[in-house]
Amino acid sequence: MGLFDRLRTVISSNINDLINKAENPEKMLNQLLIDMNEQMIESKKAVAMAIADEKKLEREALENKRMAEDWEKKAMLAVRASRDDLAKEALLRKQEYEGYAQQLSTQWQAQKESVEKLKDSLRQLQNKIDEASRKKNILIARAKRAEAQDKINKTMSSLSGNRSAFDTFDRMSKKVDELEARTEAVKELDDATSGATLEKQFAALESTGGADTLLEDLKRKMLTQDAGSPGTAAGSAAGGETPKP
Repeated sequence: MGLFDRLRTVISSNINDLINKAENPEKMLNQLLIDMNEQMIESKKAVAMAIADEKKLEREALENKRMAEDWEKKAMLAVRASRDDLAKEALLRKQEYEGYAQQLSTQWQAQKESVEKLKDSLRQLQNKIDEASRKKNILIARAKRAEAQDKINKTMSSLSGNRSAFDTFDRMSKKVDELEARTEAVKELDDATSGATLEKQFAALESTGGADTLLEDLKRKMLTQDAGSPGTAAGSAAGGETPKP
């Protein structure tokens, strides 16, 4: 399993674990980003080691190639000195270093290609983490909306399944209606009673006024009668003459 296959497995495992725990979405996303960044750091370290191995292979391949060239020069020097035996030994050494250089060069090319793929995968992973970080707030907002809607749905479901609360409201509404009706009835009776008493008072006043009028009429009638009787002072006064002695 490759480096990034292992990384994807670890991240996927962490995601499934967090989802199964049904934790707070905000905490879950934050923790997920922390885990992804930690894995990213570890991946960068692994890629850095792969790059270091590539550089080492390149240096060793070049070093063995240089050693092969040096032994070829020594072989030439031995030939000029008429030392064919030394020249043969030098050529064998040259061949040996050339073989090492070829093997190392092959390994270096393979490692270089692998490193380039790792770098590309690392860039893609970093882009994914950056994208996840940008989407985090959007996902958190969506999660909160979903949570709020879920609470509303549960509340409505609970109320629909339990009619006692609605029944209580209905009873209280009827009770208030009855209280209002009683209050209006009492007020109406008070107004009616108050009006009747007022009418009686006015009737009494009118009755009292009528008796006074009758009394005055009676007094005037009596004065008139007294004035018409002979020998009364009232009559004399009424005639306007004072009796002589």
